[in-house]
Amino acid sequence: YRGKLAARRNLLDFAAFLSLFPQLVAGPIERATRMLPQVEAERRFDPVAAREALVLMAWGFFKKLVVADNVALVANRVFSLDQPGFALLWVGTFAFAVQIYADFSAYSDIARGAAKLLGFELMKNFDHPYVSQTPNEFWRRWHISLSTWFRDYVYIPLGGNRVGPIRHRVNLLVTFLLSGFWHGASWN
Repeated sequence: YRGKLAARRNLLDFAAFLSLFPQLVAGPIERATRMLPQVEAERRFDPVAAREALVLMAWGFFKKLVVADNVALVANRVFSLDQPGFALLWVGTFAFAVQIYADFSAYSDIARGAAKLLGFELMKNFDHPYVSQTPNEFWRRWHISLSTWFRDYVYIPLGGNRVGPIRHRVNLLVTFLLSGFWHGASWN
């Protein structure tokens, strides 16, 4: 539609792109311009890439099973208390921040590793977001593929920041509202 990629005629290649399992559940969300050429290319087993893939998957499993799951015990315990103190709430908040980053980035690393084993290169989806200096930088580093998808397919088509200040705020609100629905938010 945008003319960035020629239409494909091979239904099998297109179906393989749509159903590439490592990226479906936790991302990263890959664009056809990046993935279809990889689907169509011939792949050969590469022992170096396989080792890198297994290391990436192991790192992802470590972040999920050792870091995220154990920090979740702390966060869940703090937030299940009837009246936790101020300091304890900060501990719970910090634990939850570590948990959610470790969970999401772990799933992404495992998906990237599984895809790499199959000969596909998926984009890096998290780039140390907690060392960001500004909120804008944080969103450029956190779930990169989802943020860029919402930017390119919702925010920019609405006019982005090239409109008046009120419309710009509406565009941001609509984009974040849709992002909330994507994540399973509900009205309650």
